Amino acid sequence: MKMHTNFLCALALFFSASFGMLQAQNDENVTTEFGVKGGFNMSNLYNNNADDENILYGFNAGVYATLPISDFIAIQPEILFTTKGAELEYNNAFVSGTGKFKLNYIEVPLLVRVNVTRNFNIHAGGYASYLVSSKVSGDGDFNFDEEINADDLNRFDAGLAAGIGVDFSPISIGLRYNYGLTTIGKERTVAGATYTVPDAKNSNLSLYLSYKLN
Repeated sequence: MKMHTNFLCALALFFSASFGMLQAQNDENVTTEFGVKGGFNMSNLYNNNADDENILYGFNAGVYATLPISDFIAIQPEILFTTKGAELEYNNAFVSGTGKFKLNYIEVPLLVRVNVTRNFNIHAGGYASYLVSSKVSGDGDFNFDEEINADDLNRFDAGLAAGIGVDFSPISIGLRYNYGLTTIGKERTVAGATYTVPDAKNSNLSLYLSYKLN
C-alpha cells in the first residue's frame, strides 16, 4: 500500500537527515521522563481490496512517560487525542467535490523504546483507541457537515505502532506509523445478508514534537 511504502521512504530519509546531527556516546542510559507531545497526522483507511489514495490531514496531542527497565530500554506509555479518517475526491457526470470522513479517538499507545545512542531511539509496540466522535463533511457541488453517531461505528480500535525519535533534551522529534487491525464499521445483518460498513481499518503516519517536563 502506498502509505506503507511512503512510511518506509520517510523513515529512511528521516534517519539519514537525523544521523548527521547525532553524536554517538558511550552513555546510552535511558532516564525516567514525563512530558507533553503533539504533532501532525496523515491518515487514511484501507481494506483488502482498496489502496490508500487520498490523505486526510489532522493532529495528535497528549502526554507520555518513559520508564526505564535497563540501561538502554524503556517502556513508554502515552495518552493522546488523535484524529484519523480519510478523504475522498469524486468527479463524475453528475457531481464533483471532496468528502471527508473524520474520526476522533482517545488513544493509548504502549511502546518498547530502545536507545540506539543517547540521542536516537527506535520504538515499537501496540495501541488501543476509543472513538469519541465522528463526522462527515463535503465541499463541492454539495456542501455538508454532519455528525455521525459514534455508536453506529466500532468504538474500539487497536493496532501496531513503530517509529523513530531524535532527542535534543528537553525537546524530541519523531516519526511513527500506526497500522490498524480493527475494522471501523460494525457488522450488521439485513434480510439475511451480513455486511460491515465501512469495511476498512485505520492507517496513520504522524510527525510529532515532545517536550520533557522533568
